[in-house]
Amino acid sequence: MTQYKNLSGTSGILAYEIGTDSITVQFKSGQYYLYNTSSTSAFNIERMKQLAVAGSGLSTFISTTVKDGYHRKWR
Repeated sequence: MTQYKNLSGTSGILAYEIGTDSITVQFKSGQYYLYNTSSTSAFNIERMKQLAVAGSGLSTFISTTVKDGYHRKWR
């Protein structure tokens, strides 16, 4: 996984991993969430990838736009 830059310093995200049609996000809580085009739109996946690489805005986007649109979560 790639460490999330967390440019704001306040994000709950630690790391992410980008797949072809998916993104896995690791939160500080220890939870991992897999988002893919089966669980949310391809547009949302691409936006999440952009925000992850930028290191800013991913947590806010997830909480306001994607919400429960994950495919799977685990510890």
